[in-house]
Amino acid sequence: MTLQLIGVRKSYGDTPVLDDVSLTLAAREFIAFLGPSGSGKSTLLRIIAGLERADAGEILLDGKRIDQLPPGDRGVAMVFQHYALYPHMSVRENMAFGLRNAKVAKDEIERRIADAAAVLQIEELLDRKPAQMSGGQRQRVAIAAALVLEPKLLVADEPVSMLDVSVRAGILDLLDGLRRGGLGILMITHDLSTATQYADRILVMYLGRIVEEGPARAVVADPRHPYTKALISVVPRRDPHDRRRPQILQGETPNPIDIPAGCRFHPRCPIGDDACRAVDPQLEPAAGHRAACIKQ
Repeated sequence: MTLQLIGVRKSYGDTPVLDDVSLTLAAREFIAFLGPSGSGKSTLLRIIAGLERADAGEILLDGKRIDQLPPGDRGVAMVFQHYALYPHMSVRENMAFGLRNAKVAKDEIERRIADAAAVLQIEELLDRKPAQMSGGQRQRVAIAAALVLEPKLLVADEPVSMLDVSVRAGILDLLDGLRRGGLGILMITHDLSTATQYADRILVMYLGRIVEEGPARAVVADPRHPYTKALISVVPRRDPHDRRRPQILQGETPNPIDIPAGCRFHPRCPIGDDACRAVDPQLEPAAGHRAACIKQ
């Protein structure tokens, strides 16, 4: 499985949300998205999942355009932050819902439910309703409901942010195991420790663009974009003798209707100058750790 995004753009009315986003994801690869609210992360994942349409650009799965494939043949499933379960249905009914809509045979539905329930260790929950389960159990069910679709790619929008820390680790270990089993994963997170431990690569977004991309540990150890540097600087450090001060950004994220000329981060950038107001830096189409900043 290979996912390719080429020049994806999306606007809501006069508000640009995604501006020329390109990326590649291979099988067994885990990519974590970081960035402030409103940077376009959730919109990008919904477009990949087929819940929204891009205004321009291409999304290819194994060389085929996703938007030209029937929904049941796209091989993409999404896990939401808030479980996305029907409260009046049992776990079994929630898991079967998408398969019945896709006209999957009854015996095949039962097989897939049994297989996914075994992987997620939720066999004893199949006849319960969401209100009868804990948050961690509901999130496992939500992941199981995605897995019964037998996807090649799983997109997850902050799937563990609402969970207790002890439960969160179990869900992340589960996702990592699925990734090692062949699944490609794109996940939004605001937790740098999660991104560092589980992701192969980190993509940092700001105002609709990817502004930094690279191996997860390299991005965290050596951030190159000023926004990423500020983001990492506020993470508490293990060494009590580390006296580096957090870098608190001034001002608010610019209005996406009126994106600044030049570098879109320069109004908040601690090292921005006249050149940054004149040059709109791009991510160069090259492998490795890269950032959209003329001062990197």
